[in-house]
Amino acid sequence: MEASSPLSGNSVEAFRQRRLALIERMTRGGGGVALIPTSPEQARNRDSHYPYRADSYFQYLTGFIEPEAVLVIVAGRGDTAPQSVLFCREKNMEREIWDGFRHGPDGAREAFGLDAAHAIGELDARLAELLADQPVLWFSLGQDAGWDSRIATALNRVRAESRSGKHAPATIRDVRAELDAMRLIKDATELDIMRRVAAISTGAHSRAMCFVAPGRFEYEVEAELLHEFRRHGCEFPAYTSIVAGGANACVLHYVGNDKVLRDGDLLLIDAGGELSGYASDITRSFPVNGRFSGPQADVYSLVLAAQDAAIAAVRPGATFADPHEAALKVLVQGMIDLKLLSGTADAAMESESYKRFYMHRTSHWLGKDVHDAGEYKAGDRWAPLVPGMVLTIEPGCYVRPADDVPEAFWNIGVRIEDDAVVTADGCEIITAAAPKKIADIEALMRDARAG
Repeated sequence: MEASSPLSGNSVEAFRQRRLALIERMTRGGGGVALIPTSPEQARNRDSHYPYRADSYFQYLTGFIEPEAVLVIVAGRGDTAPQSVLFCREKNMEREIWDGFRHGPDGAREAFGLDAAHAIGELDARLAELLADQPVLWFSLGQDAGWDSRIATALNRVRAESRSGKHAPATIRDVRAELDAMRLIKDATELDIMRRVAAISTGAHSRAMCFVAPGRFEYEVEAELLHEFRRHGCEFPAYTSIVAGGANACVLHYVGNDKVLRDGDLLLIDAGGELSGYASDITRSFPVNGRFSGPQADVYSLVLAAQDAAIAAVRPGATFADPHEAALKVLVQGMIDLKLLSGTADAAMESESYKRFYMHRTSHWLGKDVHDAGEYKAGDRWAPLVPGMVLTIEPGCYVRPADDVPEAFWNIGVRIEDDAVVTADGCEIITAAAPKKIADIEALMRDARAG
């Protein structure tokens, strides 16, 4: 069997630089040792497992995507050099016949540029030794009860040897807090992958627009998306695709995807692929029959104008909240103009009456996770935007039937979502290739039907 390589598009050097950056942060925080385990395998039912996906933090630092693995990073001190040590499954030719290739410790150390590697079965025996005489343990307590117990056992073993002069770490710090800050700013390797997965995902949305027609089922459209993701190399969808026709578009996290698409309805698709561990996140809303009705066009144009305003607000020096505030001003005034709300824009903002039709925020961080790592606020201040951050821009308007709402707008749900990379002078919309102007959507769907 051939060895699988590190995550496609990621260089071993990129992972090494991330580990060195974490070591530098650990050193500033008192040194010590960090433990970052990967995700466990999860049973789906009986003897079947969910497709395995390595933990994002572990992936970010190693590129290693096999289960049953732990990364240990020792910051080093004095004459002792820093070390990155991997614990992973041993080579096992019999299991490889059934389950596929395993690097084994020696192969993993060489392939992923680590200082040392050992069999995962040795971890518990070595853990106390690794923790002994370290000033700080960097670990995310509370994430996994089993790991919390293993760490407590190892710490108690060190404490039991206090008469021999050994001491346990006096301080435990959350390693994910440091990694969150690192992951918030994408490096060139990460941005290259995110542009590639964005291109795949925009193609999937265009394919869906060409495929959709009255009478098809939502799950048929979902199948077209998944086909496009996988055939271009995505390992997974980044999340469960939302394919929501008609009233279903007013359910924010609708994933049933089992209803028939009706002539005259809008279809909202929120879907993106995952490539080499990085997500894309795109939403497009368009008519099932290829032609926007007047009310549909009115709501859609409002949401598109709000997105334009939000995108214009993404630039260095702005804050995470600025795109949302820009979109909200446009949406609220538009809701009043369409008679969805009454009174003044200021009153609607103060009372938050607009939340009947727009109840979520405009952005979230994007990266290895769809809702990616990184703080949104420090104290009372929203995070400032700096080059290398990636965030979504996704305003929406969802109109459920109600006595005080014009019937022409009932069950119209629109969201338009793109992925923005903050640049030195503004932002780059890496998902812009998915059509979103009314004329472009209608032309694409018309040409597909004509062909």
